Amino acid sequence: MQQYNPANPLIVQGDRTVLLEVDNPLYPEARDALAPFAELEKSPEHIHTYRLTPLSLWNAAAAGMTADEMVDVLGLFTKFPLPPSLGNDLAELVGRYGRVRLERVDGELRLISSDRPLLEELARRKGLRDLLFHRIDDTSFAVDDSHRGLLKQQLIAAGYPAEDLAGYSPGTPLEVNLREGEARSGRAFQVRDYQRQSVDAFYAGGDARGGSGVIVLPCGAGKTIVGIAAMAKIKTQTLVLTTSTTAVEQWRREILDKTDLTDEQVATYTGDSEKKIAPVTLATYQIVTYRPSKTGPFPHFKLFAERDWGLIVYDEVHLLPAPVFRVTADIQARRRLGLTATLVREDGREDDVFSLIGPKKFDVPWRILEQKGWIAEARCVEIRAGLPDPNRMEYAIAEWRDKFRLASENPLKDELVEELLSRHDGPDDRVLVIGQYLNQLRRLAERFEIPLITGQTSNGVREDLYGKFRRGEIRKLILSKVGNFAIDLPDANVMVQVSGTFGSRQEEAQRLGRILRPKGGEEPATFYSLVSRDTREMEFAHHRQLFLTEQGYSYEILDASDLLDGLAPGPRPPEADDEADDEAVDSPPRRERAGARGE
Repeated sequence: MQQYNPANPLIVQGDRTVLLEVDNPLYPEARDALAPFAELEKSPEHIHTYRLTPLSLWNAAAAGMTADEMVDVLGLFTKFPLPPSLGNDLAELVGRYGRVRLERVDGELRLISSDRPLLEELARRKGLRDLLFHRIDDTSFAVDDSHRGLLKQQLIAAGYPAEDLAGYSPGTPLEVNLREGEARSGRAFQVRDYQRQSVDAFYAGGDARGGSGVIVLPCGAGKTIVGIAAMAKIKTQTLVLTTSTTAVEQWRREILDKTDLTDEQVATYTGDSEKKIAPVTLATYQIVTYRPSKTGPFPHFKLFAERDWGLIVYDEVHLLPAPVFRVTADIQARRRLGLTATLVREDGREDDVFSLIGPKKFDVPWRILEQKGWIAEARCVEIRAGLPDPNRMEYAIAEWRDKFRLASENPLKDELVEELLSRHDGPDDRVLVIGQYLNQLRRLAERFEIPLITGQTSNGVREDLYGKFRRGEIRKLILSKVGNFAIDLPDANVMVQVSGTFGSRQEEAQRLGRILRPKGGEEPATFYSLVSRDTREMEFAHHRQLFLTEQGYSYEILDASDLLDGLAPGPRPPEADDEADDEAVDSPPRRERAGARGE
């Protein structure tokens, strides 16, 4: 019988919630042990709340973790005896993964289960029965290959995620070799150990248990290199889908620099290019999901059938638009690699990532890579500022939908930006100011005479400014949401976030990642988040911080008065300030309007 241990940090409850004491000396060890199979729900100052969700348990099961191992972790750190039913509860849930399997027998795709009553129940379930072709015997049904993805979606919705062992089309062979020791550019290059491990976990030696899944690594940890190493491992023609034309160009540069592929073998297919097809083709989600009318076809879906792709790479898979999920359901015979810094999706479609791309195959906590020097050490600071009196009244009487914008555009943030820019004005400082609302960003750009990049900035101008920033010719940039994704500014060491997209954890991950490239010197990178106190922005800030807590970071909380001694804030500028940069061509399409821009 387990005994009460007041020194331990966990309280495990019968509803599968887990409370973790932050101030306990065992907190870091317990947090890292929980991460593979528990989902963080809340992270206030002293007690963090995790939940053992079916999806978190199935991801762990797919990675090889057993229910007994999970119970052992909980038992090691629990303060009170574990609930008597917990072991059986976890065993039942974890055991659901793989109770039904997709296998290929004599060239025919089959749904198989040794649990005959379960198979009969599923075969009669609405949404599933029409996807089963015909009964083979008591333990299997024939399945049409075109239904492979849809069937997996329906099975996970039924609570029984299938283990897909049906294998993959090899695709058209393509000889791809990594450059070892030195890249084409002349810079030193070596695939890091965790990058090789992630590729090995994905590929699984070519076994049917490999070939589809998600690699979770921090921004700055080299996810692009993981994708390139996977291409070199599988040696097949590859389609890469990513978030923007900037990201496409970055992938192309890295592929040509790190492999022996020639220029002719790597093509770009975007709204800004000639839409070429080559053995390695790089495209944006925007162009793939473009359609001339809201109800018309997607003309660029043909890209998925243009070549016999043996590998499809989904960069920033947490941003995958709904139409791409749809086409992904039809191409389950292709190997599929998802790359992301966080599996959290703001639209709640994590189940679709699991069923259509694959389960999580590999991840490394950010703090582990930080300790090894692969990403920069980061200091996270939240600065809270009250609204000036005139703005408080405006906020009080505003419509609910306008309150977040008004809080985000708190004019006192302009003064905080000025103070932070003065504190980080050394010759080695590279500062990024990032936000959501264009009028706010334009005001800051004009006041501080700093270049501004938005979705309306041409790619040529962007690349010119990014290049100047990398070379140190300019040391400060202001970015709209286009700065969230796939920009390579390795020397950036300070991020000032003046506003964000509601409570987006994925955005917090992307923005922090912009300053995590390893740098010389001992000073940590600094991530400032400016938040208006006693407003909706505070509520969303707590949600955004969940991501940082998951990765082992903690926020230092400061008041604006700690930086601005005796400053009397001025009146709010009269402009409407209601224009958000959610129309940027480099922003991933939102679910309800995916593909609205592509040409």
